[in-house]
Amino acid sequence: MEQFIVSARKYRPNSFETLLGQENIARTLKNSILRGQLAHAYLFCGPRGVGKTSAARIFAKTINCSNPGPDLEPCGECESCRSFAEGRSYSIHELDAASNNSVDDIRALTDKVRIPPQVGRYSVYIIDEVHMLSQAAFNAFLKTLEEPPAHAIFILATTEKHKILPTILSRCQTYDFNRISIEDMVRNMKSIAAKEGVTMSEEAMHVIAQKADGAMRDALTLFDQTVAFCGKEVTYEQVIRNLGVLDYEYYFSLTENFLSGDYARAMLTFDEILSKGFNAQGFIGGLSTHFRDLLVCKNDAARTLLELAPSVAQRYQEFSVRCTPGFLFEALRLTTACEASYKQSGNPRLLIEFTLMSLCNISFAITGQPQAVAPQPTAAQPRPAAAQPQQAAVPPQPAAQPQPAQPQPVASQPAPVPPQAPQPSQPAPSQPAPSQPAHKPTGLSLKAMLEDARKETPAQAIAPQGAPVEKPAPDAERLSAVWQALAASEVRMPRLSSAIAQATPTLEGKVVHFEVGNVAQQEWIDRNCRARMEAFLQNRFEDPAIRLVIDVKKAEETGRGMYMPSDKAKFLQETSPEYNGLQKDLGLEIS
Repeated sequence: MEQFIVSARKYRPNSFETLLGQENIARTLKNSILRGQLAHAYLFCGPRGVGKTSAARIFAKTINCSNPGPDLEPCGECESCRSFAEGRSYSIHELDAASNNSVDDIRALTDKVRIPPQVGRYSVYIIDEVHMLSQAAFNAFLKTLEEPPAHAIFILATTEKHKILPTILSRCQTYDFNRISIEDMVRNMKSIAAKEGVTMSEEAMHVIAQKADGAMRDALTLFDQTVAFCGKEVTYEQVIRNLGVLDYEYYFSLTENFLSGDYARAMLTFDEILSKGFNAQGFIGGLSTHFRDLLVCKNDAARTLLELAPSVAQRYQEFSVRCTPGFLFEALRLTTACEASYKQSGNPRLLIEFTLMSLCNISFAITGQPQAVAPQPTAAQPRPAAAQPQQAAVPPQPAAQPQPAQPQPVASQPAPVPPQAPQPSQPAPSQPAPSQPAHKPTGLSLKAMLEDARKETPAQAIAPQGAPVEKPAPDAERLSAVWQALAASEVRMPRLSSAIAQATPTLEGKVVHFEVGNVAQQEWIDRNCRARMEAFLQNRFEDPAIRLVIDVKKAEETGRGMYMPSDKAKFLQETSPEYNGLQKDLGLEIS
């Protein structure tokens, strides 16, 4: 059985011409070789699977090739090229910094650098994943990297440029590799499929390229996986089934549900997607991309941003006609907000379902289709009859329909005489009710109800508007009775009730003063109970102007602030008959 080699290794680039998607870097390296301007250290950085290590190998082979071609491509026939291809080259060294990241490994490397190459002009050291070196290893490598021997060239490759020390970066020429475009990956997969005898649709290749996310190595790995699953005949349905990619048809079907407002069908479709094992967060992210592609199709100049197969792009272009830009913008806002809140949500499925229902709801307002629910009444649009509460409080509005020729008299004033009697066949214009002003809204309002109530009440029974009825201030006798009732109402708080019962309130007009023993008690009552107590007094006196003020007794009245025993004894003698009686009965002399 012939040994199988994966496509990522079998079809690895071996020349600058086959280096995919990095034409600017290939041209720069070829020009530096042609002009003899080789640096002693290079740094290749970029995402995974874009050709960093492959470019380093091609560059190393080219500068050591004895007979390069006219386009500076390695010949593949000289001793240097053959030894490298067979894995026995002593001029090109590859080091994995992930497993050789200590100071001792770097010291061994610096000792090895002194040895000149046996074949070729340069000893090239390719250090992959250089960001994995430790801090001490980086420091030990600095001097050698800055001033290596004339025959030594270092090529560092990394996917995480930000982890490399600035002192290392300053000693290297930096080349940033780009992600490989979907078109380049599809073109490369077509070439490989033709060489391997595999028949694969272009839609299937686009799915693989999108799944690879700009990495050619990942795309070829998925290509091999798909061929192993499907055989030599690969279809779009088999690819999405094998790779777990959601079909475009689901997104188109959901968009139709959003436009028609069918939230039930949208939720059932989402449930079907989850039952097939698809990730909910990946679904909402794909829905955002779907709306983005539809929005891109609305502009002819932006259609080049679509990274889709031609047949799928045509489908998007045709479907985008049915969607307004306003709907797509609002849909993108909802889906991106849902995606951002997904990880913090305690119920992610409910979050996505609510987003789907919101998408169905916005279609009514933006696309111009009828609302699923009745609109809210405005000043020019009366409420439906079923939604009007207690119509007896508002005078009935006359119907805006044609009335008979004979006008209806109004009880409060005589009916106006029209300038010309209408013909029997012509309806008379309807007269508005005299109690309703022309600009009055038809909705319910408290002001309108009060005005109507005043008009139905005799004028002599109503006080003039703006002249409130003055109530006399409460007297001390009535205040004492109300105050005891207030103490009884606070029985659920015994300490407060006792303090109220023992206190003697004072009056200053309509302000009731309540004295307490200390500031802490004043602040607590003022914060927690004053509003309730004030409302009780206003209710009993039937006067909203009543106010309650919490005061603090002076130190002479409470005995607080007296620290000497003689002061305390003097205070008790002056204020407590019980104390004086006890002193007399016991015959005590207190100084």
